[in-house]
Amino acid sequence: MEQSQFGKIVAPLLDWYNQNKRCLPWRADREPYHIWVSEIMLQQTRVEAVIPYYERFMKRLPSILSLADCEDEELFKLWEGLGYYSRARNLKKAAQEICIKHQGIFPSKFEEILTLPGIGAYTAGAISSIAFGEPRAAVDGNVLRVITRLTQDDREITDAKFRAEITQALERIYPQTGRGDFTQSLMELGAVVCVPNGKPKCTECPLAFLCGAAQNHTQSQYPVKKKKAERKIERKTVLLIKYQDKIAIGKRESKGVLSGMWELPNLDGELTKEQVLQWLSEQKFTVKEIQKMADTGKSLKHIFTHIEWHMTCWNVKCESVANENGYTWVTAMQLENDIALPTAFKKVYEKM
Repeated sequence: MEQSQFGKIVAPLLDWYNQNKRCLPWRADREPYHIWVSEIMLQQTRVEAVIPYYERFMKRLPSILSLADCEDEELFKLWEGLGYYSRARNLKKAAQEICIKHQGIFPSKFEEILTLPGIGAYTAGAISSIAFGEPRAAVDGNVLRVITRLTQDDREITDAKFRAEITQALERIYPQTGRGDFTQSLMELGAVVCVPNGKPKCTECPLAFLCGAAQNHTQSQYPVKKKKAERKIERKTVLLIKYQDKIAIGKRESKGVLSGMWELPNLDGELTKEQVLQWLSEQKFTVKEIQKMADTGKSLKHIFTHIEWHMTCWNVKCESVANENGYTWVTAMQLENDIALPTAFKKVYEKM
């Protein structure tokens, strides 16, 4: 299929979508706030995982104004487990900007939406087409996979010029009505039928009769991606320090990985028991008991986008501490209900 034949995909895709679309909470209406929050949550996260987060978020923050007024700690707690907390920070910044510059009403034009913090071309395209019926494409990995298989295009999909070309080609074929459905039909097809790793469900695809890859059995060759750089491995020693019925936590620096978030005390490198005890002594902790996390001797791993933490974990019980040692001491109930602990540290806490 040539890109010049893109127009042929519209009718069969819309028919298929109307009959097969998943029932998702953010599809219940065309409210831009709902679409916006769902799209931000869905970045880097599976649909099944997002649904309970979305429902909880909307119950607590049902409007742009409530999001703009939400305290950071509560916002992060609502976001806990989704990761990439900068997304939550930008949601709040954008909500505040909407309240100040747009009188609390979500802007309806693509160009205005694109100026909001944390919103790029994909998200602006999704909101403007689904909520406001603009002929704007939302081109993500799912859509690129569909298009490159249809056209057997072997260009590298992270190339900005290529993405822009596909976006423009799609926008030229947007229907006069059902524009939001057309945007979502492309997303949906990539999510549930034209799936990755060379295992698309071609017998269920409404575009199989147009698809070059399906006809030539070359699905596994598309899309073409640049080889990812290997993640940098960083070794950490993480301490779960308990005193009486409380646990020590601290705030990370305002830059770098997990900037400004709560953390368990941690040190660079894979420290031995003797090195950990030495550090604890220097910090004026009087140790009653120390035990390595029981995990068959292996370190606990957590993967970020470009970094992989290998964590050696120690459970420390103290007899006394000096002036609280600069840490915030919290109960298990506070950690459960009030304080957002990033997943890397939550893994350690839940293992101990």
